[in-house]
Amino acid sequence: MSIVRTLSQIVHMIPGSELKGEDLTINGVSTDSRVDLTGKLFIPLIGEKFDAHQFLPQAIENGASAVLCSRKFINVPTNASVIFVEDTLEALQHLAKSYLSEWNGKVVGITGSNGKTSTKDILTSILSAKYKVHKTQGNFNNHIGLPLTVLAMSEDTEVAVLEMGMSNFGEIEFLSNLAEPDAAIITNIGESHMQELGSRAGIAKAKLEIASGLSKSGLLVINGDEPLLIEGTKDKNSIYTIESFGFNESNDVYPTFIEMSESGSEFVINNAKDFRFKLGVLGKHNISNTLAAIAVARKFSLTWDEISSGMQNLEMTKMRMELLKNENGITIINDAYNASVTSMKAALLFASELKGYNRKFVVFGDMLELGDQEIAFHEEIGEEVVNLHFDFLYTFGPLSKFAATSAFEQMDSSKVKSFDDKNKLIEDLLQQVQPKDLVLVKGSRGMKLEEVVNALVKLT
Repeated sequence: MSIVRTLSQIVHMIPGSELKGEDLTINGVSTDSRVDLTGKLFIPLIGEKFDAHQFLPQAIENGASAVLCSRKFINVPTNASVIFVEDTLEALQHLAKSYLSEWNGKVVGITGSNGKTSTKDILTSILSAKYKVHKTQGNFNNHIGLPLTVLAMSEDTEVAVLEMGMSNFGEIEFLSNLAEPDAAIITNIGESHMQELGSRAGIAKAKLEIASGLSKSGLLVINGDEPLLIEGTKDKNSIYTIESFGFNESNDVYPTFIEMSESGSEFVINNAKDFRFKLGVLGKHNISNTLAAIAVARKFSLTWDEISSGMQNLEMTKMRMELLKNENGITIINDAYNASVTSMKAALLFASELKGYNRKFVVFGDMLELGDQEIAFHEEIGEEVVNLHFDFLYTFGPLSKFAATSAFEQMDSSKVKSFDDKNKLIEDLLQQVQPKDLVLVKGSRGMKLEEVVNALVKLT
């Protein structure tokens, strides 16, 4: 279930809009004319290379109850109810903001260079022990995706967990002011979007924009192991509370005990020493994400028992630290959804600490959007592969070659291989891997390294 309103109610929610046609009730909105639109309001967006107004007939044919339409559009459909607006994107955003203002639940906003989606999944799992929760699906976390996420929420939802992504200044501020979160999390500051924001300090400044829409009694949860976030929030005469999480004992929430395994981790935190929390997801960095989620859960009045219980039902988004095994006894860590310097190092550290494998392989694809320092960052990864004693390094793409060059000087040259052709990489890798080997696969989304994972899984 999603937004349910009459068209006349929709008009009141979008400033300056006007209804022509029958006052029907819509159940949900969509910007995709190709799907089943029965009962929905179709919103045609205008991009740099397209204008979805041309798909209004298709949307009506696919069942749309009504359509939004820019007043500038000439060929207005006559066989459906139409709401006229100045700008369809702004109308979508106004509609989402109005829907939230009419709703009585709580909103959590999550941003950060890495870990947004994992933190969203972990927090949703924990909060679901007490509340009905709606979360961002996929990567619907920008100025279009976030409003669509909000409008896909049923009215009886109690908490909305919203990812907030960005590539430049002002974007998080816009999303925060639209959603007006009751709690906000900044998972960390990495190197992604360095080319737009100039430096890690610039990235921190952009991420801290999430506080701009925070409610008066709200909570800002920051990674206290990141000096830039501590610096960015000190001396703030803020109307909201700030709490920190991390591994340092200076934080408000930190672990006092950690035990890692192939099935996840167990840990104890400073302010709940009688509880041993079990997390069924890989990597120390996911403990960090869970600490942030715990801080919000306590703000929303969950007991320690409810938090512990909620962690047991965790369902993570695919291609994020997934542990897979094929019929040959080869283990694959599928972390192919995305990669940054911080998340790549975290994945390497985790894989290096796993015991009981004959050999360990790294399949590394380019990390994108790193700006002027992209070569140095890729070289760093090559050095990390060497320092953590991996046996093989396979790279795919022009940037990851610099990791191979860096590692080549200190590893057996026959075990460092660079490829521009993914199929050739797969062919070589499949000939090399043996039972009881471990293969870590990670790269930016554009590298589509899940194709390597799929080939490994199918290997018999």
